[in-house]
Amino acid sequence: MRVRTKVFGALAGVAAGIAATTVAVLPAASAQNAAPDKLPITVTNNSGRSEPVHLYVTGVRDGRLGYVNQAGDFSAWPPGSIPPSPAPDVSIPGPAAGQSTTLYVPKNISGRIYMSFGEKIRFFLTPDGLVQPAPWNPSDPNHDILFDFTEFTYNDAGLWLNSTQVDMFAVPHSVSVTGANGQTITRGELKPGGRTAVINGLRSTPGWENTVVTRGDGTMLRALAPGKAAEVGRLDPGYLQPYIDQAWNTYTGRDLTVVPFGDRPDVRFTGRTYGSTMVFTDTSGAQVATFEKPTSSDVWGCHGRLHAPNDQVIGPIARTLCAALHRGTLHSIDVQPGGNPATDFYRVERTNHYSRLIHENMVDGRAYGFPFDDVMAQESLVHDGNPQSAAITLTPFS
Repeated sequence: MRVRTKVFGALAGVAAGIAATTVAVLPAASAQNAAPDKLPITVTNNSGRSEPVHLYVTGVRDGRLGYVNQAGDFSAWPPGSIPPSPAPDVSIPGPAAGQSTTLYVPKNISGRIYMSFGEKIRFFLTPDGLVQPAPWNPSDPNHDILFDFTEFTYNDAGLWLNSTQVDMFAVPHSVSVTGANGQTITRGELKPGGRTAVINGLRSTPGWENTVVTRGDGTMLRALAPGKAAEVGRLDPGYLQPYIDQAWNTYTGRDLTVVPFGDRPDVRFTGRTYGSTMVFTDTSGAQVATFEKPTSSDVWGCHGRLHAPNDQVIGPIARTLCAALHRGTLHSIDVQPGGNPATDFYRVERTNHYSRLIHENMVDGRAYGFPFDDVMAQESLVHDGNPQSAAITLTPFS
């Protein structure tokens, strides 16, 4: 089990991307159409499954870890213990097959909306806060439960909602937001048969067969993201190293140019590899960042030697490098971010086939297959600065 106290999963990438770009100032909303203090989110069950659905809203509000009930009221978690003690049951009854349930989230919260089928999720508490489920760990009490989650942030700047696959791909679902103008944006919708295609694709890709987790009764529970799979011995921990070596060595003899801000093409950094270190300079020639050659684990998690602080230099370069290593474009495209998603991404043998397959099976091609999949806007995120409602749709498991 793990304690989660930082910015949630894929939204860490979103937050970094927002902080590092110029955000337009939106006109103030009229009182009639102002975003509600408690935003309604309607969960619709089109999964085709008959088990009861359980919903949970957990997150951080005003610096406190807690949960939200169906009416949108936030409560802090009670004190936990060592070893972790069971959290109170804060589940919200979800919709039956073909039905919908509406819940509410208050402003100034960042967190997750969990959904489980059949069994309820088992949460635990320590003195530091909530222990998030880690179902890739065989000893986790939630390992055999079919569940997933969506990540969100809701504040005065609007709603960010995404159907993340950064940790795992389990329950197919799309996310939507409707703004004051009546426009609805939807992301995360799989193609017909998409879930099966992802699973079968992983099972037929050498080295990735064991990333698919099946319950004893035959239920396909989830496919694990490569970092999680490697943690528990389901993927070679050094799987990506041959490609990392190739990409890193490419720039011993030529320059890599990183242009991290789409709206600021004048901001660019030049990288060269010296030994195992890639050194970056700015347009004045001053050295601004260095990166030791990352491991597969560093790339899968976009952390360690590719840690991306929320600044204007090191973070933007790190997330650009990480995205290019996931997509297999760093060795061949020397201006990054770059490449055409349809023709250039995931074309090498050693690449993130998990992310590749999920993207291939999305209706719009967008998914959150790794932490900085928002580089070049490939993520399954919806955002509206003045939301009036949102939705999560549990889609067919075919």
